[in-house]
Amino acid sequence: MDADSLLLSLELVSGSGQGLSPDRRASLLTSLMLVKRDYRYDRVLFWGRILGLVADYYIAQGLSEDQLAPRKTLYRGAPLLSPQVQIKEETRLVSVIDQIDKAVAIIPRGALFKTPFGPTHVNRTFEGLSLSEAKKLSSYFHFREPVELKNKTLLEKADLDPSLDFMDSLEHDIPKGSWSIQMERGNALVVLRSLLWPGLTFYHAPRTKHYGYIYVGTGEKNMDLPFML
Repeated sequence: MDADSLLLSLELVSGSGQGLSPDRRASLLTSLMLVKRDYRYDRVLFWGRILGLVADYYIAQGLSEDQLAPRKTLYRGAPLLSPQVQIKEETRLVSVIDQIDKAVAIIPRGALFKTPFGPTHVNRTFEGLSLSEAKKLSSYFHFREPVELKNKTLLEKADLDPSLDFMDSLEHDIPKGSWSIQMERGNALVVLRSLLWPGLTFYHAPRTKHYGYIYVGTGEKNMDLPFML
């Protein structure tokens, strides 16, 4: 979730049990604003919190003007018990964040646009998905460089808008059924939850610019999901 709208974003996902105390919210917002200023990022996202073995880690990501360029990940945790444990924990942390980013970091269609010259930018004209579009998995993309899209034929790409449809859609994710999509607050909010990586929650208020995702969990993948669907 974007640091510039952190307080509103946390309020929107509070119904999913992903809220923070008022003091923690204020402290986090200040920290993220300082990170954005000092590192001169185009955007700073509050990624979430991973519950570690001996510490809980608060994680942020810095984005450059090209939104699909490699992100800089920053984290802060409570003091650890020993240097040896810290090294193991940090190694695991880097791996888990990368896996979650590639598998379940998502963005609504139209929120970004790709220029003919290659870079991907925030779409300042994005006014949100319509209510009908917000209910479809095909309206959401993986927030990373495409993988499946590169394997599509020219015929399959014929109806795609290259400036908007340049990332992989959630529609064909494997295993099928790995996303739960629900309308909340009287259809004023759509919430997607990953069943593959429990703890990942995405939200979007249809017909508004407000969207984002947060992960709060132990960093464990649900390996049994294919047998549960």
